[in-house]
Amino acid sequence: MGDGEPRVPTAIAVTSADLALPPQDERTLPAAVLQDVDRRPLEHVLAELQTLVDQCGHVIVVCSGAVPASVERRLHTVRALLETDRIALFRPPLPPLGIAVLARQLRQLASCDLSPGVLASAGRLLTHYIHAGALLGSVARLDHVPVGLKAHARSWVPGSQFGVVAHPVPQLVKVGAEAALAGPEFGTWLLVAKGQHPSDWVTGTLAPSWHVQGLRETALPAESATWWGTGRLTEFCAYLPDLSVLYQLVTSVRRSTCHWCGIDVIGDRCVFCSATPPVYDDGGADGGGSRDRALGHRRDPALGRRRERRALTG
Repeated sequence: MGDGEPRVPTAIAVTSADLALPPQDERTLPAAVLQDVDRRPLEHVLAELQTLVDQCGHVIVVCSGAVPASVERRLHTVRALLETDRIALFRPPLPPLGIAVLARQLRQLASCDLSPGVLASAGRLLTHYIHAGALLGSVARLDHVPVGLKAHARSWVPGSQFGVVAHPVPQLVKVGAEAALAGPEFGTWLLVAKGQHPSDWVTGTLAPSWHVQGLRETALPAESATWWGTGRLTEFCAYLPDLSVLYQLVTSVRRSTCHWCGIDVIGDRCVFCSATPPVYDDGGADGGGSRDRALGHRRDPALGRRRERRALTG
């Protein structure tokens, strides 16, 4: 897929081993697992990430919204101490199984001729093609999907089950004869992670209604119970499995150059430095001089702007 000089694949990292799914195909690269980053000594985590940067050039850390705040703080601390824009911290709005699926898609794409900036930006693009949800025994503590008072009341009825889609469009139904969830309008596979809850509705009803082309099972991520607010669940995720389709999606999007750090990106935000395109006043008296000066900062940034750049990345 594509030609050009060989490059060292960008590292795709996850924050726990259960988010490192088995390879989808023979080209899927292994995930770098950053285990217990908030519990291990800081110098150990620093050395681990520095080694990854030295070996791979760039690192994309895909992080779940269910991780403790201490994990995210430690990752930002390490990135700041290393003073590098070669580590991207990516936290998409997906439940844990969706995070694992997205990380694997990036691991697939990391074997292709995509630059680090385009690969990191691809995560935001591919998120839109992931349908992630769960079969829940209770929605009383569900925070990520709107829950009405009637659904809350039904949560206390023994044996109640709820089909929920958290992404891309929130949906919630009480499982019954007429229960249905709108699914993807394109061909997908379905990954199912069984927890402490029967999953027959997912495999026997949801999968056929979504016309999935294949079905696989995996272990439930440890973060899932926290994200969904209950341990009585079966999590599911519909996704695009084929590398050729993923590659075509990413390469069909127009590329641009980040005005701040100078790498190629797709979309309107650089995942590595968090910069968004500047807004220029084309009617300025300098006839576009302000734009030239802004681009000049990218070509030859002043050392005094390093601290400001650190602030941009959070």
